[in-house]
Amino acid sequence: MKVSVQITRGIESLFGTRDENIRLLENGLHVTASLRNDSLEIEGDEPNVIRAASILEDYVALVKEGQVFANGDLNSYLRVVTQDEEVTLRSLVHSGRQRNFGKKTLAPKTVNQRRYVEAIERHDLVFGIGPAGTGKTYLAVAMAVSALLGKRVSRIVLTRPAVEAGERLGFLPGNLQEKVDPYLRPLYDALYDMLEADKVEKLLERSVIEVAPIAFMRGRTLNDSFIILDEAQNSTAEQMKMVLTRQGFNSKMVVTGDLTQIDLPGGKRSGLTNAVDVLRGVEGISFTYFDERDVVRHALVQRIVKAYERYQQLTGDGRQLALKLGESSSDTAVESVPAETLAAAPSSVPEIPLA
Repeated sequence: MKVSVQITRGIESLFGTRDENIRLLENGLHVTASLRNDSLEIEGDEPNVIRAASILEDYVALVKEGQVFANGDLNSYLRVVTQDEEVTLRSLVHSGRQRNFGKKTLAPKTVNQRRYVEAIERHDLVFGIGPAGTGKTYLAVAMAVSALLGKRVSRIVLTRPAVEAGERLGFLPGNLQEKVDPYLRPLYDALYDMLEADKVEKLLERSVIEVAPIAFMRGRTLNDSFIILDEAQNSTAEQMKMVLTRQGFNSKMVVTGDLTQIDLPGGKRSGLTNAVDVLRGVEGISFTYFDERDVVRHALVQRIVKAYERYQQLTGDGRQLALKLGESSSDTAVESVPAETLAAAPSSVPEIPLA
C-alpha cells in the first residue's frame, strides 16, 4: 500500500540530523518513506502505512499551529508513538502543555516515561526503578512542582540516603545542613531547572520545599505533601519501611532507584530490593521499570548501560537487575518480574499481614 502525505513546512526537523527521525519511523513501523517534491510517500503493509500517515498528519498539523520541536524532541516522541499504538503524536505533545512545570514544558519521551507519569497521577505510591539517565528523579520532581503550583499539595519533601558512591569523603565542613547538602545536590539541580532561582530560595526558606536526608524523616507524619525518596537503592530495609510509613493524608510518594548502583557496605541488603519483594501485589502501589531504551541523556549513555548489563549478565553479578520492556507496569506490582532478576533476592519471602 502507498500513501502520500503533503508536507509544506518543517521538512528539516521532520527528517532530523542525518535523517534519523525518518529512519526511526521506517524501522519502527516497517515502512519505507520517499520524499516527492512537497510530499512524503509511505509504502508498506496497510496497517503500518495508515499508522505512519496518521503520525505525519499530526506532525503537519502541529507545525501549522506553531509547534516548534527542539533538538531531539521529535525523535523522542516518534520513539513513543511507533511503539505504543494507543498514543498519538498530538496527544503526546499536548500532554506536556496540560501540566504546569514552572518554567519548563515537559512531555514523556519514551513509553515507560509516559507510564511513569500516568502512574504518579493515578497512584499515591509509585516506584520508579531503572538505570541512570531515564528521567526517574527529574520527572518525579516535575510532577511534584506541578502538584505544588496547582495547589494539590502544600509542600514538597525531597529525601535521599546520605551514602558516598564508593569513596570516603571524610569530615565535611559547615553545619549539619551544609554537610548533607552535597548528597542532595541532584534534587536541588532538578528544582532549579523547574523554577526560578529566587522562587526556589523563598520556598526553601519557608519550608514549602524541604530537602533532607532520610535520618530527618523519623517520627514525622507528612500530610498534604508530595514526597520523593531518591537513590532508594542505598537505603536499608529499616530506612525504607520508616520512610514509606511517613505518608499522611492527601499525600503522594514517589520512590526512585537503580538496583545496579548499590553503594551500601557489603552484607547489607538494599531497602529497595526488599520493598519490591514485600510490597508486590499490594493494592494502590505502582511499579514502573525502565531500561536502556529509556535513557534520555547522551546517546553514549544508552550504550554504556547496555554494555554493563551484558557484562554483569555474563559474570553473574548478583546485584544486576535485567528488566525487559515487556515487564514494565504502571498499574500493578511486579508479578511479571522473574525472581532471579531481583538483586540478592531471598529464596522465600514471608507473608506480610496487611492492615
